[in-house]
Amino acid sequence: MRIGFRNLGVLVLAAPAVLAVSRPAYVMAQAAPATVHGIVKDPGGVPLKEGEIRFSTDKTSAAKDRKYQYTFPIGPDGTYKATNVAPGDYIVFVFRNGVSADFLPEVLKAGDDKTLDFDMSREEYLKALSPEDRARLEEAKKKNAAAMAENAKIADVNKTLLQARADKAAGKPDQAVAELLPLTEAKPNEPVIWASLGEAQLAAADAAMTAARAAKTPTNDPAIIQKYTDAVTSYQKAIDLNAASKKPAPEIAFAAYLNMGQALARSGKTEDAAKAYDEAAKTNPQMAGAAYYNEAVVYYNANPQKLTEANAAADKAIAADPKRADAYYIKAQALIPNATTETDPKTKVTKFVLPPGCLEAYQEYLELDPNGKHAAEVKDLLNNLQQPLKNSYKAGKK
Repeated sequence: MRIGFRNLGVLVLAAPAVLAVSRPAYVMAQAAPATVHGIVKDPGGVPLKEGEIRFSTDKTSAAKDRKYQYTFPIGPDGTYKATNVAPGDYIVFVFRNGVSADFLPEVLKAGDDKTLDFDMSREEYLKALSPEDRARLEEAKKKNAAAMAENAKIADVNKTLLQARADKAAGKPDQAVAELLPLTEAKPNEPVIWASLGEAQLAAADAAMTAARAAKTPTNDPAIIQKYTDAVTSYQKAIDLNAASKKPAPEIAFAAYLNMGQALARSGKTEDAAKAYDEAAKTNPQMAGAAYYNEAVVYYNANPQKLTEANAAADKAIAADPKRADAYYIKAQALIPNATTETDPKTKVTKFVLPPGCLEAYQEYLELDPNGKHAAEVKDLLNNLQQPLKNSYKAGKK
């Protein structure tokens, strides 16, 4: 508190008046505030996720009449921090849902920085509980123990998932498969685990096929095909479990269908692969362009009898994503085998006649990706055919 200057008044004498001189009053020293912090745990030993800490110097009033000088929130981790608290003799209360749940006395001196924890599992607190409250507490403890055990199990599962993904990325897919298989037995209803197993199995199948090519042995070996079949089975399991869950995740379904299509295509099941890509497009329309492009590639690589299907799938990819350059390339490649020749009867010059849509698709590819993987090839082709490189293709509306 600051005291203002005090006027000492004016003395009137026979002699000329003398004005009194003002002097500063005394300034009272202010006590430094205190800080209190700690953690609040419920009777089960679990930190509170919400509530308040209230300070009161009133030790005589009934609870409904009690005044609280300070109130501070309890954080989601059960901790609190009370700052700028004036020194004094307090009762510190824990409030939860507007009701007092615990209290402790605390005397604060100037400049104190104290830790005051509330542990409602302490013996004196538990003794004060009614038999009914004790029974409810024991039930809660059992549930908490079960939840903690489940959390520990989930932590182990996540650790294994991360390790398996790291092994797959490091070129050890078979090891990743071995790590993930026990998880499907421990938690058989988790779609993420089955999807991760499918990824590892697909990588193992690809590695086996690459090794077969290097060794010049058959890539359709039954052992290799079985690896792809295993991946398809795992992806289907992930899809089914995800669909049956309370909150199906579209990203899980999309990735599973997309990768399933890859596994089916590489095991020679072109039509089944196309169906998987169609399903992927349905689950995530925003990524439909990628799914339909993969379908177009699978048909294009299958055999010459599937070029019509490749062209149709490329059209679907373009409709879903008109800026996808590689879809135009596949479309043009699927159409060009239908090119014909035409001979001018006067000049006897024979030239190629591209089928409808082929030239425009090549041009659009160059327009969208002028330095792309196939750009030089396309430019040479069009120059040799004396065709313009300028784009005139107008993509259909999505």
